[in-house]
Amino acid sequence: MNIEKITIPVGSNPISIETGKLAKLADGAVEIRSGETVVLVTAVSQSKIREGQTWFPLSVEYKERAAAAGTFPGGYFKREGRPTEKEVLTCRMTDRPLRPLFPKGYLYDTQIIALMLAADGENDADILSMNGASAALAISDIPFAGPIGAVRVGRVDGEFIVNPTFEQREDSDLDLVYVGNKTEVIMIEGAANELPEAEFVKALHFAQEHVNVIVSAIEELAAKVGKPKRDYTVTVAKEDLLEIAYEVAGDRIEDAIYAPNKVERGKKVGALRDEVEATLKERVPTVSEFEIEQCFEYIQKKAFRIAIMEKGVRADGRDIDTLRPLYSEAGTLPRVHGSSIFARGETQALATATLAPADECMYFDNYAGGEDSKRFFLHYSFPPFSVGEAGRFGGMNRREIGHGALAERSIAPVIPSVDDFPYAMRVTSEVLESNGSSSMATVCSGTMALLDAGVPLIRPVGAIAVGLVTEMDENDNIKEYKTLLDIIGSEDFYGDMDFKVCGTSEGVTGYQLDLKLPGIPLSILEEALEKATKARTIVLKKMEDTIAAPGTLSEHAPRIESTKIDPERIGELIGPGGKNIKGIQAESGADVNIEDDGTVHVYASKKESLDRAMEMIKQMFAEVEVGTVYTGAIVSTTNFGAFMQILPGKDGLIHISELAEGRVEKTEDVVKKGDTVTAKCIGVDDRGRVKMSIRAAQREAKQKEASDAPEKAEA
Repeated sequence: MNIEKITIPVGSNPISIETGKLAKLADGAVEIRSGETVVLVTAVSQSKIREGQTWFPLSVEYKERAAAAGTFPGGYFKREGRPTEKEVLTCRMTDRPLRPLFPKGYLYDTQIIALMLAADGENDADILSMNGASAALAISDIPFAGPIGAVRVGRVDGEFIVNPTFEQREDSDLDLVYVGNKTEVIMIEGAANELPEAEFVKALHFAQEHVNVIVSAIEELAAKVGKPKRDYTVTVAKEDLLEIAYEVAGDRIEDAIYAPNKVERGKKVGALRDEVEATLKERVPTVSEFEIEQCFEYIQKKAFRIAIMEKGVRADGRDIDTLRPLYSEAGTLPRVHGSSIFARGETQALATATLAPADECMYFDNYAGGEDSKRFFLHYSFPPFSVGEAGRFGGMNRREIGHGALAERSIAPVIPSVDDFPYAMRVTSEVLESNGSSSMATVCSGTMALLDAGVPLIRPVGAIAVGLVTEMDENDNIKEYKTLLDIIGSEDFYGDMDFKVCGTSEGVTGYQLDLKLPGIPLSILEEALEKATKARTIVLKKMEDTIAAPGTLSEHAPRIESTKIDPERIGELIGPGGKNIKGIQAESGADVNIEDDGTVHVYASKKESLDRAMEMIKQMFAEVEVGTVYTGAIVSTTNFGAFMQILPGKDGLIHISELAEGRVEKTEDVVKKGDTVTAKCIGVDDRGRVKMSIRAAQREAKQKEASDAPEKAEA
């Protein structure tokens, strides 16, 4: 075996990449590790194109094995099942920066597979997967305009950290995943705790410095063991076909794509496409469906770019710096705990917020390490009718999981702590109309739904997307560009960038960058960030005009109150075999949850249930006071008196001489087990035994009655 290994000095735990030992039949394979976390990444591309293939079939898979963490998978079959959310998000993070780096027209089946083989619980495997994919492609014979490098950047006490451990990430106010080549950025995503934009820009430049080190190291590895790149055929439409298509529709396509709304636009564009298809089939009978599609896409893209670059006019008539019309409302739906609608042009999202006890948080496997639960989560749904189509409905695809995760991590930094708001929170977003940036509409509607539910958010979060259109010189370098505020669907499809930025009035909370280019200078991203920051102010103002502060808790939401007891006395609240706590729950109808520090959370759907449970808990831990009158049941009788329940879990003795005035021969002559009596505490001995007296209580009552009589007479 010809084994080659490199070590990259990035972060507190350097990254090592080894090849030539494992998976040698793959076109490219590397074992990449940091600390004791190990990931195997392979790259394979078929040598023949499938018949009828019209798009680039790249698939990226990432799998975390339970054995990597030294544990069994859960469930009946004790085997890993469908991909977890973490695995899906890692697939997407690995896929997105790689996709624009393959040759245009390369339609060979290509697959990247990353397997986490060992996990130390300190170093995350996602960054290893991304760098491993870059290295595997770089040393393979697969055509690839790489390598690229990926880092995670955190910030602890104002200092940036590259590839922080899980422990460091807990104290970090930044989680930035950054992918780039030696000089340019390709993809970013992550979250931050209202990080000022100036600090965010510094983090980008810090990340680029370390990415450069990784790229250089992978280039060094490829120079040593890389295979010569294979010959391949690109599938693109012929120049003469493009000319025919432009001749048919070139002078009319601009009118079609500039129709006032998406539906009309679609009809006009569809009619032109039919004309182009008919003409091409008439003149060139051998033309394929793929070539027809490529030709029509070519003339649309050409018209779109000419309008933007030369006229500064967009498909819906706006200039490049104008937001679409905004609409928002809160309290849209009855019964639900919180709801809202946010719309931007033809993109509309309906969000609902649901509250539950904090112990209803989401739990999940964390074989790689890190958190294993979260009390705030957001689910995003994108039904086919939102784009005027009929299609598969049900179950979440990777795109929906990714968009939901972006919205969730953008709102999460403003969620109140469990001490301030002891609830678990779920937001569901139904995208009802979509013409670009539905995830950003989800952030806005989700924020307002939480406020409508009464969640005391630190600050509202607004969101916006910025696009990019470029012109290239003969060397494929950007010679001219324009950034577009609040992009619509066609600008996402025909443009070069989708940069989503979320934040409050104080700073950035979430972000995601996707490119169709092999990279852009950071200066363009900074310009887009500045544009997004200004627009976010307008979005937040619109949201504030709709709902400026947390609403009143819905009558249908669970009530929660908390109290504190001595941790040493938790056993008293639970009781033998759970007797006491079960009794409280049965009588009140509330749920009771006890934490190790003695915090007791009481949950109930009705206020009456909540109040009764709280009263019972307070009584259980109340101290009996001498001179106070108590009402309770007789729990047992003896020949020397009776025992009554004073407080839950506390009994007192009524001596036979204190049962009534005069001599009592037999206890049962006055009280029996189960009777409810009122008695006064007349003493507690040094062993904590409580002495009660019915006689004393009766005397006190008579004295009070006598003292009240003159007042009534005067009245």
